[in-house]
Parts: sequence; C-alpha cells; structure tokens
Amino acid sequence: MTAGPRSIEGAAWTGRRVGIGQALLRVVLALAIAFGGLAAGAGYWQVLRSSELSSAPNDAAVIAAARRVLRGEISDRDGVRLAWNKRDANGEPYRVYASDSLSGVIGYASRRFDKAGLERQWDAQLSGVVSADPLRDFLRKFQADPSDPQDLQTSLVLELQDAAVAALGRNRGAVVMLDPRTGEVLVLASTPTFDASAIANPDPETAGAAFRQVNEDERRPLLPRATQGRYVPGSTFKIVTAIAALGSGAVTPATSFEEQPAAEERGLLVDGFRVRDGHHPATGDRALEFDEAVEASCNIWFALAGLRTGGEALVDWAGRLGFGQPIPFDLPTAAAQVTGGGGSLGGGFSDRVELANAAYGQAETLATPLQMALVAAAVANDGTIMRPRLVIAATGKSGTTRFEPSVWQRVMSAGIADEIADAMRQAVAGDIGSAFTPGANVRGLRVAGKSGTAELEPGRSPHSWFIGFAPYDDPQIAIAVIVEESGGGSVKASPIAGDLLRDWRAWTRR
Repeated sequence: MTAGPRSIEGAAWTGRRVGIGQALLRVVLALAIAFGGLAAGAGYWQVLRSSELSSAPNDAAVIAAARRVLRGEISDRDGVRLAWNKRDANGEPYRVYASDSLSGVIGYASRRFDKAGLERQWDAQLSGVVSADPLRDFLRKFQADPSDPQDLQTSLVLELQDAAVAALGRNRGAVVMLDPRTGEVLVLASTPTFDASAIANPDPETAGAAFRQVNEDERRPLLPRATQGRYVPGSTFKIVTAIAALGSGAVTPATSFEEQPAAEERGLLVDGFRVRDGHHPATGDRALEFDEAVEASCNIWFALAGLRTGGEALVDWAGRLGFGQPIPFDLPTAAAQVTGGGGSLGGGFSDRVELANAAYGQAETLATPLQMALVAAAVANDGTIMRPRLVIAATGKSGTTRFEPSVWQRVMSAGIADEIADAMRQAVAGDIGSAFTPGANVRGLRVAGKSGTAELEPGRSPHSWFIGFAPYDDPQIAIAVIVEESGGGSVKASPIAGDLLRDWRAWTRR
C-alpha cells in the first residue's frame, strides 16, 4: 500500500527557519549583555573596589611606593610621635620608633623584613598611594602629583602604653584599655616586646641580628597577644554567660539554684562528671542569687545557669559580643570561640558537660584580650559596643580626615547591663568579691570588674585575668588584663588593673 504524505507532527525536525533580521537581533542582544557584564565588572573592580585593592599591603604600587617615599608619621592622641623617619648616609629614609612598648601594635617597616602591625595595615596611606578619604582619593587620580603620604594620629596614649608594659614586666601577657563610649583604644600592649627600631635599621647586619633574635625567641614576641592571642578566659567569661542567661530570660537577677550550696562541697554532677568549686564559708548554706554568684565567683551557679540557658542561646548571645568572628579593627584579630563546634548539642557543644564547663569559662572557650575588653565595654556602655578604633585621624597635603565613632553591636538592654554592672561593682568592692580582686579597688575611683583564674592542663599554672570598667557610675574606660600562667586572677591581673586605672585617672586630670 502506498504511504500517504507525512504529517507535520511526525516530522523528525519540527523547528522553523529564523529570519536573518531576528538572528542579527539575537546576536546584538547577546553581545550587549556580554559587554554590559564586562563593563559592570570593570566598574565594580576599578571604581567601587579600587580603593580597597590599591590599599592592600601586597599591592604592587604600595610596595613600590614604600621603598622610595618618605612615610607619614604616626602619633598618639596627645600628638606625641610614635613613629617617624630618619635618613641614612645615602639620604634614603628609614623608620625609628619611640618605645619598645609599641612593637606589638605599631609594628615595624623594614627594608629587609617588610612590615608588621599598623605599619602594614595602613601602609598604603602612610606611603601616600591612597588617601584616607575616599572622595579625595578618587580626585587624586587626576592630579599631576597624586602621591600624598598620610600622617596618622592614633587613639593611643604613649605614657599609658609604657605603663602597661612596665606593669606586665617580664611576664607574657597583654593589656587593652579603651573608651566604651567611643571605642577608641588607649592601650594595646603585648609582652614580651621587641626593638622595632633595630629591625627597621638600614644596616643589614643590625636589622638581621635583631630579627633573628625575636624570631627565634621561644616567648614569641612577634605575636600581638592583645589582638591575636587566644586564651581560656576563666571566670571573666561568667559575664558573657550572665548576658546570655539574663538576655534570653533563662534566669532573672533573683534566680537561685537549691542544689548549689551542697554542690559547692561535693561537686555538681552533670551526666557523670562533677563540676567542682570551693565552698564559700561567708555565704553559708544560702542559695545565691545572681549578684551574689558574681561576687563570690560561683562556678556551680554559672554551670547551672549555662545549662538552663542552653548551648544555642549561649553561643548566639556570645556572637552578639563578637565571639565567632574577627573583630573589625585597624589590625587583624583572631576570632574568639565559646566551643570548638561540631557537637550534637545546641550551639555545637559535644554534650552537657562541655556546656556546663564553658559557662564559667573553661572547656573549649577561648578569647582574645581585645574581645574581653569589649565584653566589659558592652556592660559599661548600656549594652552597646562601639566599633573599636586605633586610627582617629589621617592628615596629608590635601587636608585631614577624621574617623568618627560608630556603633558595632547592640547586645542587650540598658536594664540588663545595669544589673550586671551592679554585680561587677560588688565583685570589686564587696566583702567577698574584694578577696578575689585585690588591688583593683582604687581609692576615689569606683571600679567594677571580674577576675578570672583560667585553669590549664596539669603541670601548668593558670592564667590570671581581670576585666572591668570605671568609674562605675559614669564609665569612661574599660580594661582587660591577662598574665599568662601566673596564678589566679587575684595574683597578678587585678593589681595590675588597679595600678593602670590609677595611671589613667592621673592622665585625665592633666
């Protein structure tokens, strides 16, 4: 039988031919989209991100400029020079520094060993490759001589920085002092220090010997402990737990735990593990309320409060304080942590035992001194953390750019901050609290604070901690002190904090 004509539906190819005009239109549209994408990308990188890229420490233009340009000077908030230039026999500039106490914050700029600290992070501005003001930086591109080295004014106070390093002495440790109202950092001290001027010396042998010495030192003087040293915080972390517990509503200032008095003697049994704490005879057999637990630094109360709060809420509220992320700052910062994570319990805790121990600052909890200073600042500033700042102004031939304070985190209500501040005041001035914070209670200056004894592995002495603020009724300064492996918080950190708060008060009265 003869087959009939094939239907259109049965055809192997059912498309239809496109007209040349329509085909050209499609090509033009595709090219327009492609070129639009390229233009958008170029605009993004060359306009929106150009300043960021051109100020990177490893940018080729920054590196080249740093070798030939007279760098801007760096000063403290009172105008005292911290870093400036000299010229060698060939007339080429090199850096000198006012004090070894600045080595962990200002760093160095060396011909042989590159840069560290503020000298590295603000290298583009100091060498004049970019301006501190984005608008001026954009307009500079059209100038005949766009180079404009910037002088930086920092918020540091050199005499307080020197005092902090002197107070730490030969110990390894760090001190951070900042204004909780503005975030301006007055002290950012790390010990041991090193001679940055020797590393920046133009003589290769002098610079080489100096760098080898600090690089081979087992005490790690090149580590900026204030911003990148991560330490077990001990009982200073109880303030973080207090913020989480009160902020989440898990506890109130009147909360007490009936099992707490007996557990101080026998230990608190948590899933087969006993949380230990020395019984405080002064409190008798009374179940402590919140402020009493802070004053007596009661591990049992805070372990129970942490369990009631839960791991997820504890990690979340700590995150509001900056834990779990690098702190936005003029220098690189290490991220603090409440737990190492990866566990099946809320917040990443492995179990309730880890949570109970973390609640009073042990287990896998780690924090930097800068982070703990910000914890104190949050309480002092009615629950708000201002973004910490080190550089407050940059001045070049085109003028001065000032950097204003800005809010970083709104952590808790003013009411909760007040409750915690009251407890921290008792932790310094109360009959029981003063035994844990000797030396921190400065006559004529109402100090609020919390000491900490950070237990380490067997065979190592604990870290000594103190965090706090003053004056209690009008906070203007927050402080964090850590002295590595020096005993409890009452041994080293609290007396150092008291001495430095006296120095701060003397400085404010000049």
